[in-house]
Amino acid sequence: MAGIGNPTHLPAAAGVPSVCDAHDSARNGLGRGRVAPMHGDGALWVRDDRFTYLLAAMVWALVVLITVPEGFDYSALSTDDMPTSGSAVSRLQWLGLIGLGAAFALWRGGLAWLLVRWLNPFLVAFVVLAVASIVWSIEPGITLRRMIRVAAIALCLGAMVLVAWHPRRFQQVLRPIVTALLVGSLLFGLALPHLAIHSETASELAGAWRGLTNHKNSLGTLACLGLIFWLHGALAREIRLLPALGGAAIAVTCLLLSRSSTALVTGAFTCIFLLMLMRSPKGLRRWMPWLTALFAAVLLAYSLAVLRLVPGLEVLLSPVTAITGKDLTFTGRTEIWAIVIEQIRMHPWLGGGYGAYWIGPVQGSPAYEMVRLLYFYPGSAHNGYVDIANDLGGIGLVVLLGYLGVHVAQCLQLMKIDRAQAALYLAIFFQQALNNLSESHWLNVTTLSMVVMTAASLSLSRALMEHRLMGVFGGPRWPVAGDAPRYEHGGGLR
Repeated sequence: MAGIGNPTHLPAAAGVPSVCDAHDSARNGLGRGRVAPMHGDGALWVRDDRFTYLLAAMVWALVVLITVPEGFDYSALSTDDMPTSGSAVSRLQWLGLIGLGAAFALWRGGLAWLLVRWLNPFLVAFVVLAVASIVWSIEPGITLRRMIRVAAIALCLGAMVLVAWHPRRFQQVLRPIVTALLVGSLLFGLALPHLAIHSETASELAGAWRGLTNHKNSLGTLACLGLIFWLHGALAREIRLLPALGGAAIAVTCLLLSRSSTALVTGAFTCIFLLMLMRSPKGLRRWMPWLTALFAAVLLAYSLAVLRLVPGLEVLLSPVTAITGKDLTFTGRTEIWAIVIEQIRMHPWLGGGYGAYWIGPVQGSPAYEMVRLLYFYPGSAHNGYVDIANDLGGIGLVVLLGYLGVHVAQCLQLMKIDRAQAALYLAIFFQQALNNLSESHWLNVTTLSMVVMTAASLSLSRALMEHRLMGVFGGPRWPVAGDAPRYEHGGGLR
């Protein structure tokens, strides 16, 4: 990387690994954040495990805030509405996460600035565009509230990759909280079934579990993520077989109880894809990057088919309906898409503002067309690509597709360095890309998917940056005799 100079040399406290001053790090082009001197020549990279559990707890709190309805108030979910307001306690919790995340970012300011240079540029572009959309939003107050959540997610997850980071940090933080929520959902369903199980009489909801989440599809997505984490842990030999089987069994149980056909199909295909990435014959591995790129291109074509942007692409939807067992209306979703696409035509370039359309069945609001024409309020377009186009226009859709393309490219780059970790990030992308064909999760701050994808993007960027810096400065040396480096499975320095 151009501009990388020698590490800054600062005195270390006796017996305590010092951390390089953030400003000096950035100025000298290192930005590593773990540099301390040693007698003789050169600087020393030291293990920095401070605040490991505090940072994990911060991310866990973020996941719970997004996943579990506030105050376990499941009666408020009857309209399938996205939250547009919160209690004073909820606001304090979000502001607390922002403050804590900002404190860590300022502490590691030099490293944070260097990391920004390695980030997926389209993720940065999304944040800039979403902030700017406050100006033209049809509901600027709602858009501003959404941006508070964006700030909390970005700062909390940024802190996770700036401090006490190691190459397996992503799954070691997220796997426990996802599993805890799945176990909690099972216990919640046994203890309070009237809250944990849908009471609606509609055939697609009757008897379906939502557990601690707000909807059966949310529980299905949570279970699908849990299954991916446990399967990957077993395949990468990060976890012993019996615990991995137990975790996977919990995830599969929740997946079946949710009765989410989207999550079931997505989970099955993602697990097959993960197995191919990590256990394919050596002769096939050379073709995996091409197969991955082909898959990404097919998903792009499907998203364009849903949006009806290219005439004739609708024929691509037929295989999906055959696999899922749904007709071409996708359980009525195409009727929702048609109404939203009409709204998109009113703001084709910049959209109506980030998160500003789905504010509830409020008479006079654009989303009230759903009630008038369909006699119900769906709460989202049930397609992540459609909702992004509605919120941020054609420019926003280009940003989303660019974000996904760069994510895949970075994963393929990491695959040359750390195949197991790259496989996990690709599996997460696979799961999200399929899921968003019938659910609205892309860059949606009200869903766990936003947390997981953002964490994956930041961790991916940190891994690539770390590899480049180690290529320049070499591997770390250890100041104390016997203080050997710890390596995670797959070769990551902790």
